[in-house]
Amino acid sequence: MHSTKRIYFPNLNGLRFIAAFAVIIHHIEQLKSIFNINSLWNSKGLLPSVIHSIGSLGVVLFFVLSGFLITYLLLAEEEKTKTIAIKKFYIRRILRIWPLYLLIVLSSLFILPHINILLWPGYSLETTQAHLGWKLLLYLFFFANLVLSMFGVIPFASQTWSVGTEEQFYFVWPVIVKYIKKHRALLFIAIIVAYNLCYLFINTPHSNFVPYKHVIKAFVNGFAIDNMAIGGLIAYCLYKNKPILKYIVNIYTFILALGLIVGILIHPIFTPYINHVKFPILFAVLIVNLAANPALSKVLEHKALNYLGSISYGLYMFHPIAVTIAIKMAIYNHSQSNYIIYPISIVLSILISAISLKYFENNFLKLKHKFSIIKSGSKE
Repeated sequence: MHSTKRIYFPNLNGLRFIAAFAVIIHHIEQLKSIFNINSLWNSKGLLPSVIHSIGSLGVVLFFVLSGFLITYLLLAEEEKTKTIAIKKFYIRRILRIWPLYLLIVLSSLFILPHINILLWPGYSLETTQAHLGWKLLLYLFFFANLVLSMFGVIPFASQTWSVGTEEQFYFVWPVIVKYIKKHRALLFIAIIVAYNLCYLFINTPHSNFVPYKHVIKAFVNGFAIDNMAIGGLIAYCLYKNKPILKYIVNIYTFILALGLIVGILIHPIFTPYINHVKFPILFAVLIVNLAANPALSKVLEHKALNYLGSISYGLYMFHPIAVTIAIKMAIYNHSQSNYIIYPISIVLSILISAISLKYFENNFLKLKHKFSIIKSGSKE
């Protein structure tokens, strides 16, 4: 039997911050381009290519990490209580995700478009509130990925597409884990394969006969359950101590995975049939090594990184506001200098996120613990 004491994996808070930081860098350059100031976004070369890639990779890392942690905790709960309390799981996710998500969405639709300093070129109040009923409905039912695909960028809220994707995953995953107990590893692999076949099919002309294809395609392309299922598969292997772990939780495998990630970023390899899963698999290798390899237990275990990881949700949600303010300050000072834009963007993102965690999110997180069966996270 596994111990029922608090479950804590080292390094993962630091990894959360790295993922959030990658997204912030990506969006700084993208927003500089929107504001028509000197940016790497529209340039060619190695660095612009990396900038374009790291934002989506940061989100993929979040997805795999979510799948890993959620699956491991569900398995621990099942072993401890002989079941999985789905209602309590949903309540915990609601208390963690919904308050900040709804704050960002409602502010982006109804408040921030009225603040002149936050307006983006080409994104007026009328643009933001066009099709308002549909946007609001989709956001409230956590189909933020459909909003982005169908209606384009919504300033300060478009990053919530990935939160919608995670909520969709959280809705189905505990049910899958609770009620399908046999051959779970094969089940997770089947989900990964099935999703990728759907992804490939809906993105080819062969699917043109499908009714409302544009809506289905928008949903499938943003669902990414395979990313989280890959995280779940590696969590299952770790929890059950599968023999394959001796080949995966290995310093040489870790270095190889890290090298492949860097190498592919520097020189992209286009492999259509595995392109969609190569990074999630490599990220899963990194995650399980950082979480369970004693030789790597202190790599990202630093007080500052742990704290920044604890506010990573806020960093992800608030950073477009901080970056916009930083760019407007640079323009006001007749400067396009990265020495102004980057420090202000990063510091302001951290400051807003820290305030949000302490004075807003913590009010809900305190309630979350009442519905927790398995304690997780740092003791601090």
